Amino acid sequence: MLISEFDFQLPQELIAQSPLGDRDASRMLVVNRSDNSFADHLFHDLPQQLAAGDVLVLNNTKVFPARLNGNLETGASIELFLIDETDENVWTALARPGRRLKLGKVVRFAGGLSARILEKLDDGRVSVKFEANEAVFDAIEKVGATPLPPYINRGTIDDDRVRYQTVYASRRGAIAAPTAGLHFTPEVLDAVRSRGVEIVEITLHVGYGTFEPVRVDDLDDHNVMAERYEVSERAAETLNSAMAGSHRIVAVGTTTTRALESSFSRHGQFVPEHSLADLTIRPGYRFVAVGALLTNFHLPKSSLLVLVSTFGGHELIMNSYRHAVDARYRFYSYGDCMFIS
Repeated sequence: MLISEFDFQLPQELIAQSPLGDRDASRMLVVNRSDNSFADHLFHDLPQQLAAGDVLVLNNTKVFPARLNGNLETGASIELFLIDETDENVWTALARPGRRLKLGKVVRFAGGLSARILEKLDDGRVSVKFEANEAVFDAIEKVGATPLPPYINRGTIDDDRVRYQTVYASRRGAIAAPTAGLHFTPEVLDAVRSRGVEIVEITLHVGYGTFEPVRVDDLDDHNVMAERYEVSERAAETLNSAMAGSHRIVAVGTTTTRALESSFSRHGQFVPEHSLADLTIRPGYRFVAVGALLTNFHLPKSSLLVLVSTFGGHELIMNSYRHAVDARYRFYSYGDCMFIS
């Protein structure tokens, strides 16, 4: 299929710029694949969509403040957006403006943190090595800014450090939030458990591949960048038991989905592992593990919309998106969600 088949018209005013006052107050479009229907609900209705024996899978990655603003010795301002740590204290980063950076130049940040340019890469990326008066990650935590997506047209505020983070985030390493999880509260999680649903956590550190633009026309020519994930022994046992009992695995987010499908399709079962999710889910892919999906609304012509459409069916999902626009749902990271069963 062509990426143009995953386009839709979205008024700018429907792109959520801030979260709602209450996490669980978001709207939720419930999409039923069995009868090609969809219906309007609220997120706090989610427990009623689940059944005893289901396993709800959360991605417990934690966003770190990956956007750094510093200066060259000339005084010129430089922004580094950290993408991936490739070696100890060595990172690949998106640099802006990249034309000012030359090999060996040093970008200095507050608090004694600095980064030396090791290599200039493609697409505005650079390889840099950090130095600090303390552990580099601790220094980054102090001076970095929350890496809000570019469609949020405002500066970051202190509240973003809390709200652009799930309530169960515990494993630092993501440069973007697994946004489907932003709606959960401890009370909703308790209500889920009260339904006889087991909750397990895995980790996939959301990286640049999750939101890298699709730059080709034919989806067969696009591959999503690999991202690191971890499945614990307990998670593997619980997931395998669910599969053996024909119980439904409910993935919270596309990142969780990609990790689960990568793991199961590689081994034919879930195993405890640290590995790379290198699976690109596109039309024609047959899901082997995930039986239901909670997800936010994604950008037109994005790999995430392609994944969701592959899971839910292209026509049904695109019709659902058109309904969401007409019904004035809030879109993207701080927006509303859909549950596909």
